[in-house]
Amino acid sequence: MSNGNGNGSRAAKLLQAAHDEGELSPAAMKALSIPDIGAQIQAGLGITVDDVHASEVVLVTMLPDDSGSIRFGGNAQAVRDGHNLVLDALRGSKQAEGILAHTRYLNGRVLYPYCLLDQTARMDKHNYDPNGGTPLYDETVVLLGTVLAKTRELADGGVPARSVTLLLTDGADEHSTRARASDVAAVVRDMCRAESHIIAALGLDDGRTDFARVFREMGIEDRWILTAKSGASEIRRAFALFSQSAIRASQGAASFSKTAAGGFFC
Repeated sequence: MSNGNGNGSRAAKLLQAAHDEGELSPAAMKALSIPDIGAQIQAGLGITVDDVHASEVVLVTMLPDDSGSIRFGGNAQAVRDGHNLVLDALRGSKQAEGILAHTRYLNGRVLYPYCLLDQTARMDKHNYDPNGGTPLYDETVVLLGTVLAKTRELADGGVPARSVTLLLTDGADEHSTRARASDVAAVVRDMCRAESHIIAALGLDDGRTDFARVFREMGIEDRWILTAKSGASEIRRAFALFSQSAIRASQGAASFSKTAAGGFFC
């Protein structure tokens, strides 16, 4: 895996170890072996294992769309509110001390790397001004690679980890240059096979995109695909469903398995 200037060597080693032990298939490893991805993943890894004091951890990871169409559709504030709603719900849960969160925007900017909930940043008009493109496949591969690397890093440090991830877009991929839907699907399949990852996808209805088809091609299971009508109340409701799923998944191994099998509405 190329990491450009070497800043991604930590991430590259973690993913290579996962591949060597059979956690990542050749297809998934190929998808994750693109120039500079190690440095991009490294930017999201955040907190070290030594600073994690919980006996087990749930990683809650979000990829909000920051394309210009979010702003043009009048949905920017609703996305900010939805993200912040998730953080508030997690902070209010009994499992808050065992949750690490990370948010990366669809165009690659890291809002905050994996950190404790009280170290996260709320989305506001200063740090979220959607005006980019829609490199959905490229950035989903980066995000899922970050989830995998962090899970591996924690496990190597003696802290078992599970993950709940949300992908959010208001349109199909338009600007990816390195990855295809099939590349994303290869990574998603391996993560689902491990039975310790939930990958959910939320499409904000633009009146023309078949989000069920888009996300299925990326390997997302139907029960974890949700389409919300454009508008503040519907978008916030969708984020609320995700937050409820994340909280249920954080309540132990049995609850995680039940949540994973049930989807958004279990």
